[in-house]
Amino acid sequence: MNDQSPIKPRKAADKSARTRAREFALQALYQHLVGRNTASDIDSFTRDLSGFHKSDSAHYDALLHGCVEQAEALDALVTPLLDRPMAEISPIEHGVLWIGAYELQHCLDVPLRVVINECVELAKSFGGTDGHKYVNGVLHQLGARLRPLEAAAAPAGSRKSSKAE
Repeated sequence: MNDQSPIKPRKAADKSARTRAREFALQALYQHLVGRNTASDIDSFTRDLSGFHKSDSAHYDALLHGCVEQAEALDALVTPLLDRPMAEISPIEHGVLWIGAYELQHCLDVPLRVVINECVELAKSFGGTDGHKYVNGVLHQLGARLRPLEAAAAPAGSRKSSKAE
């Protein structure tokens, strides 16, 4: 028997309440982006999903309602950093970018590095094959613009260099 087992993915029980809130918010934002459902209809449906009670419902509320209400402003922040029109970005990556942009602007208690890492993990779990790399690059640029002091203080290995910056 081999004592060296591969690293196992985190169990659902290991997830923080905020991580769960982001996951539920992303699923809700997907429903908004794809189905054009209203935030209140999505909210009612999502709260009945299995496991929602383990999430940070206040953070979920802030993300879902904040992203939907500020959709145009969040798109305006993100779009200049994209290498293609927003319409060509998958709804999952679009939702993840909204969450990242919203948290960078409004959730100052969440460190820049945590916002980016959490969004990359969302993109890995729910998005396309390399969508997490795209999200990472865009949010590093956005983080440098929205939180310049925090971005400058980050260790050199945790930042991605960008041609635009």
